[in-house]
Amino acid sequence: MPDIFAVIADATRRDLLKVLLDASLSTDSANADISVGEMVTSLGVSQPTVSKHLRVLREAGLVRVREEGQHRYYSLEPGPLEVVEDWLIPFVSADSLTSEALASTPFAAWAGATVPAPLRRAAENLPDAEDVGSTLGRYAAGAQHRASSALHDAQSALGALDERVIDPVRKRWGRTGQ
Repeated sequence: MPDIFAVIADATRRDLLKVLLDASLSTDSANADISVGEMVTSLGVSQPTVSKHLRVLREAGLVRVREEGQHRYYSLEPGPLEVVEDWLIPFVSADSLTSEALASTPFAAWAGATVPAPLRRAAENLPDAEDVGSTLGRYAAGAQHRASSALHDAQSALGALDERVIDPVRKRWGRTGQ
């Protein structure tokens, strides 16, 4: 499998992933897909360029392709991006927040609350406030990642259930006229 970081290092491939993400978010279907022609139009690049980059994304497992006659329809497969997410978590967690940042007005506004003066003073006087924030940030980022992974796994299992159980039953009912 190609190095995921090398795959997403290319701006055109990131643009393609964004187009595929937008397509998946703009539809109710779990299997949202978009044609190569639509991607060419959306990005304003040539069809051979789009096809070349889609091949790289396909080899990295970042996209799924569905063939319909001579047409190819692609959809996003975000699973491999979890490697990138795992690598990024330590950099975007609350590690860099100090007690002053935690008590600041922008952080309080982001958190949806104001920090009362006694709590702000208490946070400033904690000897290891940075350690508390860092640990809390790591736990929150880890919990978010585990929840995201569990949701992705559940969606995958549901898709497999549809393919293995529900689709054959639907086909059988359709043939018997029931």
